[in-house]
Amino acid sequence: MRIFLSALGFLAVVLGLLYHFAALRVFSLLVPKDAGVANVQTAVAYGSDPRHRLDLYTPAGQGPFPVLLFVYGGSWDSGHRQDYGFVGHAFAARGFLTAIADYRLVPDAHYPDFVDDAARAVAWLAAESGRFGGDPSRLCVAGHSAGAYTAVQAVLRNGLRHKVKAMASLAGPFDFLPLDSPKTIAAFGAVSNLEETQPVSADLADAPPLLLLHGRDDTTVGLHNSWNMKAAYDRAGRTSALKIYDGMGHVGILLALAKPLRGRGPVLDDAAAFLHKYC
Repeated sequence: MRIFLSALGFLAVVLGLLYHFAALRVFSLLVPKDAGVANVQTAVAYGSDPRHRLDLYTPAGQGPFPVLLFVYGGSWDSGHRQDYGFVGHAFAARGFLTAIADYRLVPDAHYPDFVDDAARAVAWLAAESGRFGGDPSRLCVAGHSAGAYTAVQAVLRNGLRHKVKAMASLAGPFDFLPLDSPKTIAAFGAVSNLEETQPVSADLADAPPLLLLHGRDDTTVGLHNSWNMKAAYDRAGRTSALKIYDGMGHVGILLALAKPLRGRGPVLDDAAAFLHKYC
């Protein structure tokens, strides 16, 4: 077991360098999964595009269960739902009917296509999750990195605020103008009104409660993104919470959801508690 955990720790370091490549899939395959998941349904269609597919993780026990859409990151140009099975198992074991959804990516799609895909997945869950043991009246969203942005922006700009009870962000970019990297330019460069792409600039008067989780050592998505989003919520008089984890970086906050790495920080505990409170 000690050798296995050492190898897993080494793989986590590799993930810090490779993140969106094969290492994440290997990690998801090898990492021990949570018990308490009764069923996993794969490649469920929520739309007409080949990327409009999601995997559903159903908790053991008696439903109906609160419903969670988790949107993974990848700079809007990479990612596969199959690489996030450890996330699906983690939240399902905490009592959420959990969906991990694919969405269209750059260069085949650009803003707002991926945001609209997330909104489509939310609407599908609101309409159909009851067939899978979910309670669509208790629907929430979460995401990591670009996925946190996509999940939150989907709710704020697509008329879904009345459907979504709460949101959780793991290191989400919410205030990233000017566009200063090839990734953001590729995803948002054709937008004429860039201010509209920033969640901190949205009308938050009826925004759902938002939990902002961020690693203090994150050098990919600056901590100011969560600080400024919290300030925007405060100005609007809406419910939000911000928690910063010392010694945690951008990838580490995601990997802390995995069963063997939760000692690095209570990311799963904090997210699950907040979402259960409002969902």
